[in-house]
Parts: sequence; C-alpha cells; structure tokens
Amino acid sequence: MLYFRQAERRLRNLSFVDSQSVPTKKMKKNVITDKLYGKIIIEEPVIVTLIQNPSMQRLKGIDQAGFFQPHFRHTKHTRFEHSVGVYYLLRKFGAPLEEQIAGLIHDISHSAFSHCIDYALAGAKEGEQAHQDGIFKEFVMHTDIPKIVKQYGYVMKDILDDRRHPLKETTMPDLCADRLDYSLRSALVYNHTPIKKLHYLLSHLTVKNHAWVFTNYESAKVYAELFYILNITYYAGLPSAIMFRTVGDVVSYALKQGYLRKDDLYVTDVHALSILKKNAKNDQKLALLYGRMTNPEGIQNNPSSYDSTVICKSRIIDPYFLDTGKIKRLSEKYPKWKEVIAKELQPKKYYLKFPK
Repeated sequence: MLYFRQAERRLRNLSFVDSQSVPTKKMKKNVITDKLYGKIIIEEPVIVTLIQNPSMQRLKGIDQAGFFQPHFRHTKHTRFEHSVGVYYLLRKFGAPLEEQIAGLIHDISHSAFSHCIDYALAGAKEGEQAHQDGIFKEFVMHTDIPKIVKQYGYVMKDILDDRRHPLKETTMPDLCADRLDYSLRSALVYNHTPIKKLHYLLSHLTVKNHAWVFTNYESAKVYAELFYILNITYYAGLPSAIMFRTVGDVVSYALKQGYLRKDDLYVTDVHALSILKKNAKNDQKLALLYGRMTNPEGIQNNPSSYDSTVICKSRIIDPYFLDTGKIKRLSEKYPKWKEVIAKELQPKKYYLKFPK
C-alpha cells in the first residue's frame, strides 16, 4: 500500500535513537536494561542491526496499551520493550535464531495507539483486534527488514511463516512468547504483581516438544489465574473499552475529515496526537471527541441507557505443566478452568454512556 511507503520515508527523517539502548554502526553489541528481565546483552549481528533500524526504533513511540495516559496512568510501556522481551524469551529458552528474529519484529506493523486502531478503521473487527496481523506481511515488505534479513543469510519467507515458530505464536488458549511477555510485563507495570513473583513464574518455565510448559501444577495455576485477572481488569476491562471507543472515534473522524492521513498513523503516538490536538481547536466535533479521549472521567457502562457500544477481545490461557514427567493441560487437573476458558474466550461487550 502506498501509505506504507510514505510512512517509511518519513521515518528516515526522524530520530528515535537512545544512546543507552541502541548501538552505533561501529558497535558490536546492544545493551538494554529491561524492567522485567534486567540487563539484556545482544551480540548477534542480525539482531543488533534490526534493532537499529528506524522501523524497530519507531516502536519506542507506540504505547503497548494504546493510549495509557489518562486511561492507565503511570503505566507507560512500549511496543519496543515488548518486542525485545519476546525476542529475549525466545533466545533464553533456546528457540532458533530465525524464530528469535520473527519474535523481535512481530509487532512492527502496529500503528499509533496500538489496538485502538481496530476501533477506527472501516472493516476492522473490534472483537478480534486483528488489523495489525492482517497487514503485517505487506507492511514488513515495505521496510528495510527483508534486506537486513537477506544480508545475514536468512529467508524472509521463512521468517514470516509462523508455522515454523511454535514458541513465538500460537492460538489461544495456548501459551506463546508473545502472550507470556505482555502478560508478565503488564502485571509489572500496572503494579499488580511483585517482580519476585514474576521471576518465580519464569523460573518454573521450560520448553518441551516445541511448547511452553510449566514445571509443576502450582506455577501453571498461579500464572493462569494471573492472566485471567489481567484480562478482566485490563485487556478486556471497562477502562480498555472506554479507551478503545474514545480513541477509535477520534481517529476515525480525523481520517474522514482529512486531518489525519493513514501514513500519519505509522509514525508515533505523539505525532498523531499533535495533529489531533491542533485540529481540535477549530472543529467542535473533534474537540468533543478529543475531550472524551483525554478525559474519560464520568464515562459509564450502562446497558439500559447508552450512547455507544464497544466490543473487547477477551483472552485466556490453558497452560501445559509437568505432572510426574507427563505433559498435561491445567484444565485436565483443574476441571473448573474449562468453564473459565469457555467464558473468557467470548468477546466482552460494553454500553458506554458519556457525560453531558
């Protein structure tokens, strides 16, 4: 798509370089201090080069949650942090370098405001939040990533084939590196779970038969219940529903009015916000929508009297664990979990009432 090329050209004129986390071309390694994992030393040349690339650096300007402030105050964490985290988990647990590359770039096609974009674009399905996945392969091919991958002797078609990467990505309710990192990371930044408990869970993880497996029943149950709480409180909770609807409404209107172009969405959150704020000064409807987006206080879920609806994707996992040497699912030993899975795999609908 043309706007992918336009966005890529604009990135070349912007600087996202952080001297503490991104090497110069002469450096042979990259050192990143991560909130969850601590110091990550990266020496693999292809990974170092990919991290330096503007398309990866752009993710430092894309909020993981969507629009954390004011919906999730003081919880900023970025798609860049998450992407490096997925790469690190794959490396730590022995995934092939090809799969590590796939994990590092898996979120490269996220737009400004992350999954909020699924609530702004015509044709996107709210309950699936799959727009980023739908454009991923085409988006990647408009970046420098294929050239970098080829330069180091890898085949882009293989990198893009998730059938080759069972640890990186699986369908729910299975566990994968993507879900593992974003759940532990959000538990930390939302101040929900002490880091010691998160490290406990990581210490009880292993890989068997190309799948993530907890070393005992207790750790599998603790993690599954943590993921459940994160889902109902954050991923598919009311604050996210309000964020998705209000941000989606603003972006949708701004696109229709021509204030925003699609390539504006593939720069950073700050870039898109500056355009919205500027145009809200001269457009009353945009000002109203922008006000809801930046000040959600008073917005309620009221099925009996509402102004708008919103559907949130709901997430749940049924992890594997080792039971006297055999691999089992949590639901096999904990039958109640089957009911939880059936319920939580269904999207959640909210009925939003805006204050006058």
